[in-house]
Amino acid sequence: MRLENETDPDILRKAALLLERENQRLVQKIFELTRELVALKGESAEQLKLRIAELERQLAVRNRMLFGEKSERREGDASSEPTPEPPKPPQKGHGPKPQPKLPLVEVVHEHDEADRMCPACGDALQAWEGQFEESEEIDVIERRFVLKKHKRQKYRCRCGGCIETAPGPVKLFAGARYSVGFAIEVASDKYNEHAPLERQVRKMAREGLVVDSQTLWDQIERLARLLWPGYVELARYILSRPVIGADETRWPLLGKKNNEPSRWYAWAIAANDAVVYQIHEGRSAEVARKVLGDYEGVVMCDGYAAYKSLLKEGCAVVLAHCWAHVRRQFVEAEQNFPEQSKTALGLIRELYAVEALCPKGPEGDELRKQLRQERSKPLVDKLQSFAMTTTVVPESGLDKAIKYMAGLWSGLVRFLDDPRIPLDNNHTERAERGVVLGRKNHYGSRSRRGTEVAALFYAFIESAKLNGLEPKAYLRMAVMAALRGERIPLPHEVAAQP
Repeated sequence: MRLENETDPDILRKAALLLERENQRLVQKIFELTRELVALKGESAEQLKLRIAELERQLAVRNRMLFGEKSERREGDASSEPTPEPPKPPQKGHGPKPQPKLPLVEVVHEHDEADRMCPACGDALQAWEGQFEESEEIDVIERRFVLKKHKRQKYRCRCGGCIETAPGPVKLFAGARYSVGFAIEVASDKYNEHAPLERQVRKMAREGLVVDSQTLWDQIERLARLLWPGYVELARYILSRPVIGADETRWPLLGKKNNEPSRWYAWAIAANDAVVYQIHEGRSAEVARKVLGDYEGVVMCDGYAAYKSLLKEGCAVVLAHCWAHVRRQFVEAEQNFPEQSKTALGLIRELYAVEALCPKGPEGDELRKQLRQERSKPLVDKLQSFAMTTTVVPESGLDKAIKYMAGLWSGLVRFLDDPRIPLDNNHTERAERGVVLGRKNHYGSRSRRGTEVAALFYAFIESAKLNGLEPKAYLRMAVMAALRGERIPLPHEVAAQP
């Protein structure tokens, strides 16, 4: 039976049940063989229990990957940062929410002429000036496409020596059929709302506009050309910061030859108020060097080997490593090694509790440096002692968690001496959510140029979000500045304006 071609749910369900029974039989056989192996080696019953516990852990991890929800939350642990938010006051009733941003449209309702008669005396009813019974209603005005005919008035002088024409609207390029606002709408729908161009084509057809996806692509590609200088400057700004985060996630390039899997990745480098993406083939050290360029500051990252290779190649970067990734390792080991994992997770939780005592940003650096020396350093010392003294089963989940932490130790403790270094790289990972959502909706890019355009728009849109700006409004501001021949204002600069 070729299950990959089977579509009948009943047959697939029966096949899944048969496979699960076979898996259970094989697992039981592995347990029996493990007991025999331990007996032949003369190992103790305690060692046998540990080996079986590790096998059960691997089975649980497999089941969790197949059927479980992807979450780092644990029972009694709301987040990796343990400081709880203050409880919200109880909601009183279910009254209407204020809508200060919505424009107010007044609609006056009047009686028809035939209804303007008093039922008591039959006389005509007169409008009572200024008296209304008022109520509010939230309504939606459907998006509407229109074909504008621009008529530029011509002027002439009686002397016959001068003829002038009134200026027309700003265009993306000479003779453009679609407006700047239309192009921005398409780009925002694709990279902020994650709507593929083909889906936009179908929606526009329902709204009366007949257009194809190639035409929509031409609009956003033209926008990307205009915005490119700003994208380059945004990347330069991030690489000028003393501490940045770096991470990478898959980004498929469609149209693969010989059905080979795509090996393209979206690399992110992020500061507190900006993020830039570059999409490259692969995630090697060579690509990492290309992304970071000549950067000489601190890079917050996970334990991926490409970053370590940069140091071997003589790059001037300083690596700081992420405590959230260490925590995830112990969360995975917790099911089979609860006591040991609980100790490590408790100490990591206390590290986050110390961080929560300090204001974020440069204004908290002085206090942060002091508290890290006074409170965080003893916690780190305890974690080191725990790693060195805990007995583990080789290749078990706990063994892997401790080895992971030990292998990154120099980068993990770097935050103790530099208050600018965060405890984790969650900021960069959060900045990749838009890219991941886009990947799930339009499955990547069709061409190398498509990867460049995607990286540019995601950089501007996600940076606008980091600064509390509405992405579409910021894109319009940036595009209009480019069309006027002015420097494109970066999101953090716009946010800083009074």
